[in-house]
Amino acid sequence: MNKKASGLLDLGRKRRAERWRRYACIGDFHGGAYECEFVSPYTKSAGNVDANVMVLLQDWASEDVLAGPFLPDRVEHGYDPARGTNRRLKQRLSTHLGLELKDIYATNVFPFVKRGAQNAPVPMRDLVRVAREFALPQIEIVSPILAICLGRAAFAAVVRAMGQRPPATIDASIRTPARMGSTQVWCQAHTGSIGTNNRNKGGIDRVSQDWAAMAMSNSAMDPPGLSCGGHRARICAGGSSPGR
Repeated sequence: MNKKASGLLDLGRKRRAERWRRYACIGDFHGGAYECEFVSPYTKSAGNVDANVMVLLQDWASEDVLAGPFLPDRVEHGYDPARGTNRRLKQRLSTHLGLELKDIYATNVFPFVKRGAQNAPVPMRDLVRVAREFALPQIEIVSPILAICLGRAAFAAVVRAMGQRPPATIDASIRTPARMGSTQVWCQAHTGSIGTNNRNKGGIDRVSQDWAAMAMSNSAMDPPGLSCGGHRARICAGGSSPGR
């Protein structure tokens, strides 16, 4: 096991050892079947510790979702493949970066379980605290070229945890990436239906434009649609997965 994988597993142990007031834990449901060794179960399918692209979703699941029917796919993959959020994310990665989940490192900014429905908000103070404890250390360990935060809340939490002031709107956030060391931290609209539809209001496919602009502006990527080669070989090159 390499140093990166070891550090990430240490963060997973830290997450499992903590219980935050007002929130449940991943292991509280279905006899602990959804529990995992990482900060987020999403890393099961997106666990390339040497990835040049990292994706940070906001939170993994809510109590209403996890208390529902048991889903073996959620155990196997670390996410529900049928959810639009995940299908759209895979489409964006493939279309604009030429990547699959296995090529990247993915996690959730908030790795605990909120009350209520999946679209229930998490207070920003809690998002910032958890970003400081878990998201920033993961970015530091993986050290990707590009870290993509899905949704303004996830982006604002990461930026605030870095000690910076985030832009006030989703449009300004998408146009104003932050930097953490050698990593560019970008905001993109959440890939759920609400985030996607809000960004594409008026029938304009802004989401595709946003991802294309991000790919074009990042010095590590060739224009979308090109096969791996040149600078983009750094993105497409395979790396190691976390030791499990």
